[in-house]
Amino acid sequence: MAAVLATVPLWWPEVPPLVDLPGHMGRYRVQLDIGDAPRLAQWYDFQWQLIGNLGVDLLIEPLSRIFGLELGVKLIVMAIPALTVAGLLWIAREVHGRVPATALFALPLAYGYPFQFGFVNFALSMALALNGFALWLRLARYGRLRPRAVLFVPLSCLLWLCHTFGWGVLGVLAFSAELIRQHDLAGGERGFAKRWLIPSIRAGLGCLPLALPMLLMLAWRSGDHVTGQTGDWFNFRAKFAWILMILRDRWIWWDVASVTVLYLILFKGVRDERIEYSRNLAISALFLLLVFFLLPRIVFGSAYADMRLIPFVVAVALIAIRPKRGLSLKGAATIAALGLAFFLARLSGTTWSYALYDRSYDRALAALPHVPVGARVVTFVGRRCRDDWAYSRLEHIPAMLLVRRLAYSNDQWSMAGAQLLTTRYFPARGYAHDPSQMVTDRQCRYELWRPIEKALAGFPRQAFDYVWILQPPPYDPRLLSGLTPVWRDGEHLLLRVDAKERIGRTQPAQRLNGVNASR
Repeated sequence: MAAVLATVPLWWPEVPPLVDLPGHMGRYRVQLDIGDAPRLAQWYDFQWQLIGNLGVDLLIEPLSRIFGLELGVKLIVMAIPALTVAGLLWIAREVHGRVPATALFALPLAYGYPFQFGFVNFALSMALALNGFALWLRLARYGRLRPRAVLFVPLSCLLWLCHTFGWGVLGVLAFSAELIRQHDLAGGERGFAKRWLIPSIRAGLGCLPLALPMLLMLAWRSGDHVTGQTGDWFNFRAKFAWILMILRDRWIWWDVASVTVLYLILFKGVRDERIEYSRNLAISALFLLLVFFLLPRIVFGSAYADMRLIPFVVAVALIAIRPKRGLSLKGAATIAALGLAFFLARLSGTTWSYALYDRSYDRALAALPHVPVGARVVTFVGRRCRDDWAYSRLEHIPAMLLVRRLAYSNDQWSMAGAQLLTTRYFPARGYAHDPSQMVTDRQCRYELWRPIEKALAGFPRQAFDYVWILQPPPYDPRLLSGLTPVWRDGEHLLLRVDAKERIGRTQPAQRLNGVNASR
């Protein structure tokens, strides 16, 4: 029932309002239709390859043929919080013998900040990793160690294929559980080596069935085509901010108050004599916390690598808590009622928040019927230099041009080796891919976003048929000279590039692009 309830916020929105998700949907459209739409092949290059980031990309292949792209994506995204909740409850049951009332407080973390950001392959892999860990514990509890070893060789490879992060987390969780199991088997042995060192070695050997994806990782990251750097190590200022943002969505007061409740429960688990931590899950949470502090912010060119882990650290720590045997039935019922109330309150807030985001999506997407199929569109989405708590979530809504109109969108990521899609539309020059769609009122420090006036003055008009402007900062209207408005809704504006603007600049652009291509 809890798993089904976890899907409620996603029932109403036609497009799940997750920041990066529309951008991924644009890539799926190219993936599915590049063979039948020649223009897509002129703009984008899509090559299947073995990378550890293919979860939804693979699932959408069969589901799109049954439900269509948009509904198929929605069903996959709805499954993620359901699987996350199911995995947390299953783990709690395997460790404690029953689901403790305190586990209910962990369930809202299925809608943690990484999920809100739209890291769908990551979120799916983490949901599967939690269920995989529960299965790992169950097979150990029944003494089925040899079947477990055989089963988890292919399962670990599939999890790595979904997203490397889930595979890595499963390895940490499995090792910590094996360490405690081997430590307990050592019984009354004395000395650090016999009680911890030798069990650590045995735990590592027990986790060897999970190691095969290391070879896949080496094959993936050793190719000449791979780009994306790893960096920004030990940025503790950002890490402590992530700790506060684990439930970040829309209303800072509500999200911070909710996080405070969770940390108070964790603190109570340490100080209150009526409740205790499971050694198994406590050490799992500590190992994950150590990984969080050791991870850099950017891994293989993907930002927010460390931020993605912290909600799951807290979730595992919460399901580690259980009442001691002496706790009265009334006390346990009170904790259960409070946990359920917290879960339902967070679900209600998320449902309302998503309904508001869906309304803003509908308003912006009303421009799409005015864009011809196959048009070339440059989009400018306004934002502030300061990182506001509530994103507009319009940052990648331009990709819906690809999804619904097979039109060119300049918001796609183009990073060889990290995504299957790269941009090849050379006439667009510096306006070909993410983050060229992001515009601000001034030059932001450390960011590649352009000020809107610089973007409007500098984009190559011969390369585009339309300009789509969404929630822009103030700009000089004279910069719209040569652009004809075809649709407006308040601050949102769609303009057609006049034919003379495109023709008048074609020859110089072709010469420039020829030079770029030869390099």
